[in-house]
Amino acid sequence: MSIVAHRRTPKEIILGIKNRILHNIAYFTFPYQITAQLHRWRGVKIGKKTHIARLVSIDDRNPELIEIGDGVAICAEVMILAHQRDLSKYKPDMYAMHCPFKEGRVVIKNGAHIGIGTIIMPGVTIGEGSVIGAGAVVTKDIPSYCVAVGMPAKVIKEFK
Repeated sequence: MSIVAHRRTPKEIILGIKNRILHNIAYFTFPYQITAQLHRWRGVKIGKKTHIARLVSIDDRNPELIEIGDGVAICAEVMILAHQRDLSKYKPDMYAMHCPFKEGRVVIKNGAHIGIGTIIMPGVTIGEGSVIGAGAVVTKDIPSYCVAVGMPAKVIKEFK
């Protein structure tokens, strides 16, 4: 993951506004084909026949760092993040908001299923055909063809 600590240029601010507007429209839109297209316009790489439910939040700061494969199912109320605060130098008498961001690519490979209410943190790869249980918090890579559940998500079953 890279650490970013710079002020945004006017061009970046305008792009950010465009991304947030498209994100807000996609958040409530259906059918899934329209939702996926709106996220593509934001810069998210999305494969064919991927279903993205309503009420899904895909990082509004770095949508270009998100890659979703073919035939992926993303259930409602999922959050996919490509940035978070770097708290490595955080200490008393500081504001957490003054810490720089860490950014990391998120890859969801072909055929994965992301359960309702899942949170996917930056820098994570979810393997092909994996199933992430409802409400999981994915903080580390998940291998292909397995089931992962919990907070943080842990593999509980592998398909051979």
